[in-house]
Amino acid sequence: MSYYQALGLTKEPFSTSPDPAFFFRSSSHVQALTRLEIAIRLKRGLSLILGEVGTGKTTLARTLLGNFAQEDHVVFHIVLDPSYESEYQFLLGLTRMFGVKPAFKSTLDCREAIEHYLFQAGVTEGKTTVLVIDEGQKMTLEMLENLRVLLNYETNEYKLLQVVIFSQMELLPRIKRIKNFIDRVALKYIINPLDEQETSELIRFRLIQAGLPDGRQVFAPEAVRAIYHFTQGYPRKISMVCHNALEALVMHERQVIDEALIQELIRDESRWVQEHLA
Repeated sequence: MSYYQALGLTKEPFSTSPDPAFFFRSSSHVQALTRLEIAIRLKRGLSLILGEVGTGKTTLARTLLGNFAQEDHVVFHIVLDPSYESEYQFLLGLTRMFGVKPAFKSTLDCREAIEHYLFQAGVTEGKTTVLVIDEGQKMTLEMLENLRVLLNYETNEYKLLQVVIFSQMELLPRIKRIKNFIDRVALKYIINPLDEQETSELIRFRLIQAGLPDGRQVFAPEAVRAIYHFTQGYPRKISMVCHNALEALVMHERQVIDEALIQELIRDESRWVQEHLA
């Protein structure tokens, strides 16, 4: 039996997989999601969402896709890992993603094919083409320059390609090196970690989403405070600590996770890091 079943839950509450069902709507995440939807619907072009590791960017991206699931005129294409060997491979990958079949021998051939596709889809068919790039910090200067060129394809009223880049903060210095790139960013937003109140709400939300029985308290307020101070409000780290805490709760046959248990887990984690990563 899994630990969450022993607690009367129907799902694992603290998985680190980007499941939109467990997307916690903090003020920062809601603002990013709302502004992204507006930018896409208005066909503004390039949106850039930045955040440190573990702030929930990938889950935000999956939630964004889900919000457009019933709208056939909005077509999403996703690049999960933009680690291409060359700009040609990047553009060739886009042509295949867009369903452009002929073989191409140069970056220019690929660009022309993409331009034709975007005009056909956006003007003739009335569709909105959205390219979502996760792990944007892996993009090279050449790939970013090609995106800048693709964003030049437009009508008098709107951009033919909508690009949403989710990236760690390290992408910023690279963008600044490309002339006129930052000026093309219609939406720039940085996702911040949660505050203490939001950390408490996140933990409660995930437990409820996993089927927590009404009235059941799992984490004492002091335990939540300790989790917040250790994780500094980073959602992925919060989930990892809470997962370990629930396992310990079941193994030790305890009823509530208190501060002492969290501090013990923190000490174990720190000891492991010192022994294996020092």
